[in-house]
Amino acid sequence: MMRGLALILAAVLGLQPALADGLTPKAKRDLAAKNGGVYDDPEYNPATTSRMFRVSSGPSSLPPGQVASRIKDIAQLQSSRDNQLVGYGLVIGLAGSGDSLRNSPFTEQSIRAMLENLGIATEGGSARAKNVAAVIVTANMPPYVQSGARIDIDVSSMGDATSLAGGTLIMTPLKAADGEIYAVGQGSVIVSGFVAKGQAEKLTQGVPTSGRVPNGAIVERAVQAEFDDQATLTLQLRNPDFSTAIRIADAINDYTSQRFGARVAAERDARTVQIRRPKGVSAARFYAEIENLVVESDTPARVVIDERTGTIVIGNDVKISRVAISHGTLTVRITEAPRIVQPEPFSKGETAVEPFTAIEASRPDGRVAVLDGPDLETLVSGLNRLGVQPDGIIAILQGIKSAGALQADLVLQ
Repeated sequence: MMRGLALILAAVLGLQPALADGLTPKAKRDLAAKNGGVYDDPEYNPATTSRMFRVSSGPSSLPPGQVASRIKDIAQLQSSRDNQLVGYGLVIGLAGSGDSLRNSPFTEQSIRAMLENLGIATEGGSARAKNVAAVIVTANMPPYVQSGARIDIDVSSMGDATSLAGGTLIMTPLKAADGEIYAVGQGSVIVSGFVAKGQAEKLTQGVPTSGRVPNGAIVERAVQAEFDDQATLTLQLRNPDFSTAIRIADAINDYTSQRFGARVAAERDARTVQIRRPKGVSAARFYAEIENLVVESDTPARVVIDERTGTIVIGNDVKISRVAISHGTLTVRITEAPRIVQPEPFSKGETAVEPFTAIEASRPDGRVAVLDGPDLETLVSGLNRLGVQPDGIIAILQGIKSAGALQADLVLQ
């Protein structure tokens, strides 16, 4: 009896890693069918699925949108996502611009570990190389890439190296969040910035401590994907908007009604559109047909202001109610004009300097202007008519928003 329980426990423990993350839903269904059963997905809820696919019986009566765009340009598939990779490596071959090993001890440790892996003994010696820099390597692994494909990688210094120009990244494994190695990077680092210095002056342009290795990483492990087995496709809008989501669902339903004889798309919210794949067509071929459908996209009226750079971006639908604006910069000029004071003749006085200060205050361009922006052209011309700089326009727009006359969302960055 105890022996039987031990065998059952060993079998369960042996299957646990495979059931934890090693089997995909398709593999679980195949395994259940092989064992004569049916795989019960705990995440499947028929009530939720029926609510998810409440497809409208006909197109909606929405007003025309702003810009005609393809579905592929305004939305993306939820299953097709990138995976971030990161690794630690060394860049060699620098012209004396590498890490100073006294301030970056991890660089010296990495050099010793690399040489020991290559079969070179480093005991008893101290490295003083200035042509090596410790770097962090990052990459985005696109979806559906297979083993052997090449991807771009970014290299950034993590020590006190002054430049990575002319360096070569040696073999660096790149790991994902699960700790597994998915790619290996190596190659010459391309740096756009540079640094030039002398004894009394230093010139730096761009960022010389970071670079890029085009096609510098080889994918060693492909991410398991089940795109062709998906019966439901999920579209996510890049700019959430209810009107755009409904127009996408209507465009897909109009196409599939003629092509497959069924309406298959249903909007869930401002960002998500669910699509049920018709029978008899692969998921890749079906999405290739619908991603080129043209949809009139829509966005809310928005004004984006970056006070650090003075950048102002005004959307096409931004409108301003009729308001009166007074804008002028107060200028205060202070002039110091000391005067020489001479004593009276035969008074035995001394020549002295008397301070004299002249203060003048003025407010140029302090006029009142009427601003009415029913459209973008009138709004821009009205702001230019005030003759103010971008920082003044930012203050005006903030004041108009506070007065409740700006019919748009004001975004401050």
